[in-house]
Amino acid sequence: MSDWLVVVSYFLHFVATVVWVGGILLMVVVGYPGLRRALGVGPQTGAAIAELQRRLAPLYLLSLITLGLTGLIQMSVNSNYEGLLVFGNIWSVAILLKHIAFLLMSAITAYSIWSLSPALNRLTLLEAKGKAGGGELNTLRHREERLNQLNVACALIVLLFTAIARSV
Repeated sequence: MSDWLVVVSYFLHFVATVVWVGGILLMVVVGYPGLRRALGVGPQTGAAIAELQRRLAPLYLLSLITLGLTGLIQMSVNSNYEGLLVFGNIWSVAILLKHIAFLLMSAITAYSIWSLSPALNRLTLLEAKGKAGGGELNTLRHREERLNQLNVACALIVLLFTAIARSV
């Protein structure tokens, strides 16, 4: 495989990681607490979070696709790769655990984008019109925040197993 293809693969993989993990960290560390503090709990906060999520969703999806494709390229050229479902060394175990955390992050992201966010958007619009009670909306907002916190934990696990794999 061309050295340039591998270099481009690593570069795109790093960029996609920064975009995806950075977006999740931004929401957990800055977005939720900052918006609640500035706007309180109410329709404006929900609308602001929905807008941030709407803008981040395509970046998350592009990052997921990029990470999958570039990861396959990198794995295929790694001298530690012994074959599909062959776990004969520390590298392959670290990569397996990394991929499990990555798949969990992917599932959480997919659920958030295609299920949770539309429900939140609908209830936020109803709340803004004074037609929705806050109970269900608050439950979904807390779920979204908890899932993003879980995604941060998974991201740290992915980075940890990446470091382990790179060190062997």
